[in-house]
Amino acid sequence: MDPTVAPMQHETETEPYSGWGWWPSWRPTSMSLLKSTEAKVLSCIQNEVWSRFVTLPNQDRIWTLTLTNKTAHKPLEQAPKKTPLVMVHGFGGGVGLWIRNLDALSHSRPVYAFDLLGFGRSSRPPFPTDAALAEEQFVNSMERWRESVGLENMILLGHSLGGYLATSYAIQHPSRVSHLILVDPWGFPEHPQPGVETPAGQGPEVVKRPPLPRWVKAVASVVSLFNPLAVIRAAGPWGPGLVNRLRPDFKRKFEDLFDDDTMTEYIYHCNAQTPSGEVGFRAMSESLGWAKRPMLQRVHLLPPSMPLTMLYGSRSWVDSASGDKVAQIRVQTATCTVMIDDASHHVYADQPVEFNRVVQNICNDVD
Repeated sequence: MDPTVAPMQHETETEPYSGWGWWPSWRPTSMSLLKSTEAKVLSCIQNEVWSRFVTLPNQDRIWTLTLTNKTAHKPLEQAPKKTPLVMVHGFGGGVGLWIRNLDALSHSRPVYAFDLLGFGRSSRPPFPTDAALAEEQFVNSMERWRESVGLENMILLGHSLGGYLATSYAIQHPSRVSHLILVDPWGFPEHPQPGVETPAGQGPEVVKRPPLPRWVKAVASVVSLFNPLAVIRAAGPWGPGLVNRLRPDFKRKFEDLFDDDTMTEYIYHCNAQTPSGEVGFRAMSESLGWAKRPMLQRVHLLPPSMPLTMLYGSRSWVDSASGDKVAQIRVQTATCTVMIDDASHHVYADQPVEFNRVVQNICNDVD
């Protein structure tokens, strides 16, 4: 890998300034704790991984992982170049959540995963309160990242909020996306109008979806008044315990890798920092389940030639009917919907073997 393309940056950790002098001691977190917890998570990776900050032209930094198969001994100049897979996490996530997928998916091609601007270990700049401007700041940072890393094109995979942003990116930069993979994407359906009933037999529900999980309801209860994750920061020293109570599923999903609270601690440290990306998300959302600018209104702007695959968990609270609507909108295009059995919203962690198999097959179809 050419170090001149995306130079390694010194991992100097600095705490954002807060006018509230007692706030850092009230919250048992720091970027250094996030760094050490993430290092424990990423220690499970078997393939070669290059982790660094990629500095954008505006000096924002995007925390980035690049994985390659260390068992491949063929000289680089003799090996056929494979289109890289780029993975974009969802709201409140980070690169560590892909721990069950990175080795398998980097078996035959480079895999890039990065923390979205304003999340994880990436820079946390101010975000505008206008939905379109906030979305554009996310998407622009993704394009500046691609330019800085030196990728000509990619297979772009996004989960939840990452799926929404990946779709927006693909609309604006279609020549850079060889295949778009959306995993339980957020923000596609339009908010139902109050008082408007759907005629019997004409509703979008194909199967009854599970009710919103408790953590979603908890976040939704404060999103209209505060930043979505304010409750975690306001909980102070009780924040880690609150994450454990709200998200016990995260510990279960990774219990064969960690027999302690590593993953819930990772989630806590990702989200207890100074709010930034969540401010952008709040600007883009009417409530947790609905986007102010629903992607179903724009998905027709994707080029007909761009293949699109939408993956859903059969037990997810995200309605897969949006995938069927996208297929109807993009009729006569390479668009398909895949349902992963016995998987919730975090499809990649609930059923990693099947998820990895489906994604690998998609990648192999590209090259």
